Amino acid sequence: MALWRAISEDEPGQKWAALFHEYWPNYRAWWLREGETARPTYVESRRALQTHMPEIVPLWEEICELAGGGDQAARFLSFHTPPPYLADCSQAIWPGREPVMVRNYDYDSRAFDSLILRTKWQGRGVIGVSDGLFGVVDGVNDAGLAVSLTFGGRRVVGTGFGVPIILRYVLQTCETAEEAGEALARIPTHMSYNVTVLDRKRRYLTAMMAPDRPAIVTHAAVATNHQEHVEWVSHARFTATVERERFLLQRLTLHRDPEEKFIGAFLKPPLYSTAFAHGFGTLYTAVYRPRKREMEVRWPGTTWVQRIDRFEEGVRYVDVPGATPAQV
Repeated sequence: MALWRAISEDEPGQKWAALFHEYWPNYRAWWLREGETARPTYVESRRALQTHMPEIVPLWEEICELAGGGDQAARFLSFHTPPPYLADCSQAIWPGREPVMVRNYDYDSRAFDSLILRTKWQGRGVIGVSDGLFGVVDGVNDAGLAVSLTFGGRRVVGTGFGVPIILRYVLQTCETAEEAGEALARIPTHMSYNVTVLDRKRRYLTAMMAPDRPAIVTHAAVATNHQEHVEWVSHARFTATVERERFLLQRLTLHRDPEEKFIGAFLKPPLYSTAFAHGFGTLYTAVYRPRKREMEVRWPGTTWVQRIDRFEEGVRYVDVPGATPAQV
């Protein structure tokens, strides 16, 4: 059984601080796994935030104080050039009368927050699946903008931000897909990622971000784990990224599945992954409805609905098919 929590706190406070102190030992070990000198200094991290995401610097300073004011915690929370990490994931926009964003998050359950966080930081309402307690891997804001990420399937690692803080920045500062696309095109990322956004006016885009070349902003409705073409062949074969992309495109173009059938496909092969032993099992499926400011987190047989204006704190114990107890 996997334990999930839903926590709400308008401004950074004691709830967030308690979560940080609970998670920090494991995050610190991960952040230091290549040695402290492999990570940017405090000054470098602060300068990068001020240059590329100045609007959230006061928020970063506030949560750093709640985290205890330590040098390592502040550098970690900047998400500036963290250790490399891989996730799989599939995501798509179902283009109905009320479009929805659907995604699977495939990752290592031992390195996952299992946390839905509702905040109103800097006056902006956001709900999303937490990563590192400051970033998110998907979410929606009170302006009706939803975002989600997938790994881009490339080995290149550079200087830039971990993508979860980039998604947090987009949700904190953007209201439309166009604004999000502009932000995603200019903020440097340390690895290659595909970020899909959908706004309340039915507009969507996918930005293919990379550390070594300009971002490519497209009107793609589907993203898996490669960009314009496969560059990391062994990873593509192992994760079946091309097969998953083709499957989703067929569902959207040839079959025109109704909404519920389309969402249900994410909870079955080939989209649903049981590769938990390799750190790529499907931990959850998320469904975002931007006009309603609503998210659903789904597992086979279980759905947890949350809305920004009717958020309910609580816990859920969920079965994760294919995972062993040690993996959840």
